[in-house]
Amino acid sequence: MGRLKNIGLVPKLIVAIILGILIGTYMPAWFTRIFVTFSKIFGSFLSFIIPLMILAFVTKGIADLGEGAGKLLGITVLIAYCSTLVAGSLSYVMASNIFPKFITSAQVDAITASEGSGLEAYFTVPITPFFDVTSALIFAFMMGIAISWLRKNNKGEVLYNAVSEFNLIIVRVLEVAIVPILPFFILGNFADMAHSGTVFAVLSIFWRIFLCIVILHLLYVTLMFIISGSYTGKNPFAMIKNEVKGYMTAVGTQSSAATIPVNLQCAANNGVSREIADFVVPLGATVHMPGSMITITGCVFTILYMYNLPHSFGLMLSLIATLGVAMVAAPGAPGGAVMSALPFLPIVGISPESAMASLLISLYLTQDSFGTAANISGDVAIAAAVDKFYNRKILGNKDWTPAPVVENPR
Repeated sequence: MGRLKNIGLVPKLIVAIILGILIGTYMPAWFTRIFVTFSKIFGSFLSFIIPLMILAFVTKGIADLGEGAGKLLGITVLIAYCSTLVAGSLSYVMASNIFPKFITSAQVDAITASEGSGLEAYFTVPITPFFDVTSALIFAFMMGIAISWLRKNNKGEVLYNAVSEFNLIIVRVLEVAIVPILPFFILGNFADMAHSGTVFAVLSIFWRIFLCIVILHLLYVTLMFIISGSYTGKNPFAMIKNEVKGYMTAVGTQSSAATIPVNLQCAANNGVSREIADFVVPLGATVHMPGSMITITGCVFTILYMYNLPHSFGLMLSLIATLGVAMVAAPGAPGGAVMSALPFLPIVGISPESAMASLLISLYLTQDSFGTAANISGDVAIAAAVDKFYNRKILGNKDWTPAPVVENPR
């Protein structure tokens, strides 16, 4: 038992994925539904805890920053939004130049035929969050900046201590009730997908689109770390190595917000100061969506091209710019980004109730985990750069030097 506890999170996630596929493929439905039921219940708990997690980390993160908190919020959101726009634009360039070479309209029927075959849980436990992600984020901004202002005027210590203790409570919940159970949650998700065959049916036809999008995810994340490493004077490839744990966690959970506790450790291993990491990583999990944007742009282009609809860059850019804001509410739920995108699909001529929208959802969900992993990996690259910018430019500490990357962290 002691040896099992010493196994790292990444090996546990890999084992969970493999077991999930084996169970979903070879075991009877009644047995697989046990794991699906657990995943559904745990997913409800995640949905409940995620707004509290954002409230705890972002509020305390902004309050700890003190001077320059408002400026740091502005620069972080601006970088995240610009990154999302660039990612979507690069996805369009890739899709428009590569996808037409192997897309055929005959593939539509084969994809839609595999929809709706997932297993139902034996029972569910509805756990309604106190507020949604967007409300939590706005309230955290308001409280964090207000507490920072109060402390600057020698007030607000009682409120700050309450926020700090609430932060400790959430950290403890993550350590005891979230991170150790993530592999079982992932096992149930993969067992359901393997049993239904939906993912494999889509991949058997769209594996080249899938491969192109995932490669672009990896290239974009690498580019972000190269830029961040060049700016901070750190080895970008050592930083990428430290981010593997966070990447793998996101692949399994399909949730940027659920990966926050693991990603905070990745940021610490990459030398990001705790106060900046506690602010930028949860914020990035909510507003920085380059991986999801790459996936959605590629999938939307695929649908438009298959149905011979207009797909110019100008048209797609208007959708990308809109979703850069609309997807702020997406983190926390697998497939949240594409569901947030549905109301805005008429911009490119797709009705949210149409078969095209259903096909888009199927295409997106097969790649959602990799898009999420790209999202959260980019958050750490941004955090490292923001750490230096905040201390050097906003605080004016010219002698400040970034902490080194931790080689081979435990």
